[in-house]
Amino acid sequence: CPGRQHFGFPNLAETMHRNLPVLSKKYFKKVLIANRGEIACRVIKTCKRLGIPTVAVYSTADAKSKHVLMSDEAVCVGPPPTSESYLRIDKILDACKKTGADAVHPGYGFLSENMKFSAALAENGITFVGPEASAIHAMGDKIESKKLAQSLKVSIIPGFNGEIENEKHLIEVANSIGYPVMMKASAGGGGKGMRVAHNNEEAVSGFRLSKNEAKASFGDDRMLVEKFIDQPRHIEIQIIADKLGNVVYLPERECSIQRRNQKVIEEAPSTFIDPPTRKAMGEQAAMLARGVKYHTAGTVEMMVDGKRNFYFLEMNTRLQVEHPITELITGVDLVEEMLRAAAGLPLSITQDQIKINGWATECRVYAEDPLNNFLPVIGRLSVYEEPAHVEGVRIDSGILEGSEISVFYDPLISKLCTWGPTREESLQRMAIALDSYVIRGLARTNINFLRDLMTHPKYVKGDITTKFIEQEFPKGYPGHIMTPQEEQEIITVAAVTHTLKNLTRFGDREKHPSQTNQQLSKRWVVRHDKNTYYLNIQASAAEGYLSLATHLSSDVFHSFDLNLIPLPAPKDERNYSPLPFDIPCEKDLLKSLEDSNFGSLQPYHHHCRFGEYILTGGKQFTMVTQWRLNNPIIRYTFSGDSVKKENCVQVISSDAFHYRLQYMGSTYTLSVMSPLQYALSEHMLPPPSVDHSKELRSPMPGVVVETLVKRGDNVNAGQAVLVLEAMKMRNVLYSTAKGKVKEVCVPVGESVDDGATLVVFE
Repeated sequence: CPGRQHFGFPNLAETMHRNLPVLSKKYFKKVLIANRGEIACRVIKTCKRLGIPTVAVYSTADAKSKHVLMSDEAVCVGPPPTSESYLRIDKILDACKKTGADAVHPGYGFLSENMKFSAALAENGITFVGPEASAIHAMGDKIESKKLAQSLKVSIIPGFNGEIENEKHLIEVANSIGYPVMMKASAGGGGKGMRVAHNNEEAVSGFRLSKNEAKASFGDDRMLVEKFIDQPRHIEIQIIADKLGNVVYLPERECSIQRRNQKVIEEAPSTFIDPPTRKAMGEQAAMLARGVKYHTAGTVEMMVDGKRNFYFLEMNTRLQVEHPITELITGVDLVEEMLRAAAGLPLSITQDQIKINGWATECRVYAEDPLNNFLPVIGRLSVYEEPAHVEGVRIDSGILEGSEISVFYDPLISKLCTWGPTREESLQRMAIALDSYVIRGLARTNINFLRDLMTHPKYVKGDITTKFIEQEFPKGYPGHIMTPQEEQEIITVAAVTHTLKNLTRFGDREKHPSQTNQQLSKRWVVRHDKNTYYLNIQASAAEGYLSLATHLSSDVFHSFDLNLIPLPAPKDERNYSPLPFDIPCEKDLLKSLEDSNFGSLQPYHHHCRFGEYILTGGKQFTMVTQWRLNNPIIRYTFSGDSVKKENCVQVISSDAFHYRLQYMGSTYTLSVMSPLQYALSEHMLPPPSVDHSKELRSPMPGVVVETLVKRGDNVNAGQAVLVLEAMKMRNVLYSTAKGKVKEVCVPVGESVDDGATLVVFE
């Protein structure tokens, strides 16, 4: 395996928690993290704060990954497939012996809930920073945990308390319970090995897919079936316990926003849970932990109906993916509590010390395409800038600029969290952070979807269930739909960006207005979608200020008029010369927008700080922005009518005429041309199109695991044709039209790229 290098990282007290001192508590001599990505980085941060050396394990695909660079030592455990690396107990044990690690933190996923792994570590005198093997069996197994919960008189969802033997048994159980039913992998989690069925046909199909997913992800294909509750909320209770019998529960997390049964947005606390319900849920969760003499961190997941009746679902015997939001509202470092418990020490907190401080939101940022049923994408991050400047932001990520999102692992980029004293402030900060998150090199991310949810009326009100996504977007997520005012903003940004870029490029050819005492005029035609706008931008040196006046006509052919006048720099600014011909580090632009009385607009002059832009208008609003030419982000603050918000536009890419701008999380393509260029473009032939209507093409990179048709078969629209596995999920591909199979182009087991032709129809 390739070598590694040291990576410095800010300590946890500075980057994650408030009011936590940097300590020197070596609960163990050395901790090995048997995981990868963001959760490995997360554990390393706490270990560094406590002065505990760390060991990372990695596959050959992860040799230069962030968790490897952050750790004190690293050991290669095999090739990229998880079954040959991260799931190999023998290789993890060997890494412990080579490095002298006396404790192993498993993170989540992989071996975190594998009782054989826990037992193997114990046999070798290595501490497992997790529960005993017996507790993993009793609580980590969904079938056994339901039996235990029932024996403790905990409310459970109606279902079959045992393993489903085969498809015939499945049909019998499903019909006795009554559809709809939920099929779940007994050893599963993270939405894998899980399907909802509304009839026998869906049950059989989902059963097969779920068993295969469970086998591939967890090495255990046992399945259970239970009643699926309509209009449920998915709410979970975090517990932490030590070996001395102390158990505390922490405030609930709301996890109802899901796609494919996998959480996308979480928040803590829940808008729906009142104090009595919170107390009852917490006490039952703690009772379950005491029932199996549980120690370490764990999460009790529950379904809650509209009357606040709650039902035990399962217990995850590990650190949960969404644990950061609990830490943000309580100030408790759950990783440190896990280390204390594993070392045989008492918890550092008691139940009466647990308080709710503010509100926290978590968005899981994925490399996936919300416009295409959230299918995963791959690629290398050519530019990566986290929005760490936003107040109240915490980012748990396992990637760096240059990292690759590959087909081998989950497409999670980061867990973006925001804290605020209120839910409203937490959501506002999240919107700003999503707008400021720069990710380049991937065809898509889910930031556009996450950003829209932050302002979705029902989500803002807290009116959500686990069916939120499918009910609000029954035909799939269409992308952000701009209002007329939003379109005016993005059109103006494109025009101003194009003007400044051209003045920069051709500055030597055009005299500075102050040198000629003349106005410098620019006229542009801007196209967005099917809309065309005509803009006139005039630059002059009046009073040495730079102002921008924008007019919008009510004609069919919309018109903007803009006046530009250079602003002087403050006296304390050195090496500054006026725009736009001698280019400083930052540009000063003063803009006035009048959208009610276009004929009487007067330029608005205002002395502003160096590097700021101001936009005001008849509606008494102000936009202040700082922008460096060629910086990918144009940030601004918008205020007026007693409302103040922060927003930004990202310049993703541009060429001579076209701009790809990210606004409100979504990407828009605009063209900016001179009137002559626009007139000539009308005579250009469109690019030739290729007909793929007779082909089934791969929507993502992956491996073909099953073909359901063969040459000569007749298929109907909507018929399952092929099963493709990508990033640990199995996806069924369907025929879009009726036809006859001419050729199956790829055999089972073959890897395919995004867009590859899989099946051809006559």
